[in-house]
Amino acid sequence: MNGEPIVILLVEDDLSHAEIVRRNFEKFRVANRLIHVTDGQAALDYLNQRNGYGDPATSPQPGVILLDLRLPKVDGLEVLKTIKADPKLKAIPVVILTTSKAEIDMVKAYAFHANSYLVKPVDFTQFTELMQACGYYWLAWNQRPNLTPTQAPV
Repeated sequence: MNGEPIVILLVEDDLSHAEIVRRNFEKFRVANRLIHVTDGQAALDYLNQRNGYGDPATSPQPGVILLDLRLPKVDGLEVLKTIKADPKLKAIPVVILTTSKAEIDMVKAYAFHANSYLVKPVDFTQFTELMQACGYYWLAWNQRPNLTPTQAPV
């Protein structure tokens, strides 16, 4: 890990859940930057640098996306499907972070190439522990190449 900030795109319409994520990530010793959007359309606009997100300095590409499923405007599964179908975005890890334990949601998420599926616990302490483990895994332990998929040799 080279200490460069890791941009995390949090796509979460529940502001209390977003605050739990934000507070827990602030506690980590891993350099990171959390960008929060509250609906699926805003997530797609951010990722495609449009509608107010056009400046790469203020809207950098994320290193990981935390994506809720039940979102206003564009559903989380549709956001996931769109991300993984886009050659410029598909290599970004997408972690589903949802309250849904429904088997069909898990099946669809993995069919659309989610990198992980996490169910938010109702208990605050357990949610905090989940965010700590998730943060350490994706931000500290997980290794990412410096090359983008379009730069990598075939």
